[in-house]
Amino acid sequence: MKILITGTTGYIGKRLIALLLELDHQLVCCVRDIGRVPEVVKKNKSISLIEVDFLKENTLKAIPKDIDVAYYLIHSMSSSSTDFEKLEKQCAANFKNHIETTNAKQVIYLSGIVNDSNLSKHLASRKEVENTLQSKIYALTTFRAGIIVGSGSASFEIIRDLVEKLPLMIVPKWVNTKSQYIAIRDVLTFLSKAIGKQELYNKSYDIFGPEVLTYKEMMLRFAEVRKFKRYIYSVPVMTPKLSSYWLYFITATSYKLAISLVDSMKVEVIGIDSDINEMLGVNPITYKEAVQKAFIKIEQNSSVSSWKDSFVSGRFNKKLSQYIEVPQYGCFKDIKKREVKNETRTLEKIWSIGGNNGWYYGNFLWKMRGYLDKISGGIGLRRGRTHPTKLSAGDALDFWRVLYANKKEKRLLLYAEMKLPGEAWLEFVIIENILYQRAVFRPKGLLGRLYWYAVAPFHGFIFNGMISRLINN
Repeated sequence: MKILITGTTGYIGKRLIALLLELDHQLVCCVRDIGRVPEVVKKNKSISLIEVDFLKENTLKAIPKDIDVAYYLIHSMSSSSTDFEKLEKQCAANFKNHIETTNAKQVIYLSGIVNDSNLSKHLASRKEVENTLQSKIYALTTFRAGIIVGSGSASFEIIRDLVEKLPLMIVPKWVNTKSQYIAIRDVLTFLSKAIGKQELYNKSYDIFGPEVLTYKEMMLRFAEVRKFKRYIYSVPVMTPKLSSYWLYFITATSYKLAISLVDSMKVEVIGIDSDINEMLGVNPITYKEAVQKAFIKIEQNSSVSSWKDSFVSGRFNKKLSQYIEVPQYGCFKDIKKREVKNETRTLEKIWSIGGNNGWYYGNFLWKMRGYLDKISGGIGLRRGRTHPTKLSAGDALDFWRVLYANKKEKRLLLYAEMKLPGEAWLEFVIIENILYQRAVFRPKGLLGRLYWYAVAPFHGFIFNGMISRLINN
């Protein structure tokens, strides 16, 4: 079948694409920025890529008419926009209006469980999107998922941060909220097996694991899998704002995502039983099994996607192509160059920079900069990186965003997502056996210029040491 995918570069989309390719489907993948798509995807003959922004109706003309099924996987946990509900509804309406002009017989939508009478803003928005997607032209199949557990999922990584860092936790009262999770592998099975199933047309189903757990129970079971002894005590005095700050400072989440999560965690997410498991032959696994399988992926460095790579985890929300040319004028620059002794080894080091490997020199100062960024409301260094040795355009890398990564061209370009009075780029490129390392800062007003002069002595120390380590075996 010819299948349209939205949310192509998202956590679910990346994994669903891999599964549908195994099932020999032809895919049409919608992206807002083709620059974010990995080269391996661009080169796949079973995939067609089209640039589409569902908030801009004129871009939807790129969607072909001869599609059979479409997946609607667009959703943002970001609360940075006060009218995100209106924007999400507009996206859904634009999608529906255009898909009705194609040959598509079925749209499959992944939503959240929305059975509580007091829904969070984001869950209420998902319900409204489902209503908007209803059509008399095509059939809508909706899966309402519980909390998704898998390597790289937001809930998994946040619980991992808490459990692995804190032997004793004094936590907000929402840890006693009951919820039903579902493993990412089971979500993908439901999504893929629903294709063309007429008995699922114009119906919605809650999908969830076999247990109802509180967040506290999830953390304790996570600790059991990791063989940690953890003590968790809840207190009723933490306001939603304090809870958001608590999550923000302890975990790798951004503050705007922490607000959204706390808002959602106050609501019970419990599914309603149906016969969907029997209809599709799915036997959802337990929470412990889901965590165990997630760590197998982590240990093998085979996680396909991570929420940290989504733009909601940082401050960058533009097209990569708009920033890929480093500005030349009105900027401060720190340029170093060294002759490369072993080009292959140097490239390996560049592509492994950050995360657990650190920045090769002055790591203490890099960490201090991360702490300062976190205190000032930035993202800090805690995002790390999804894979220890691979980088693609759009990936998160500590408090940087990868704009361009091409080993054949021997060039890596990063854009700073820390809070700054201006914009910053960091580039590594090897030309004729010379490594050029460029730090470029475009200041914003007087404060930006003062900032550059204040950090210039540290740059001289860190950047000299870093390039020297990169060229040495």
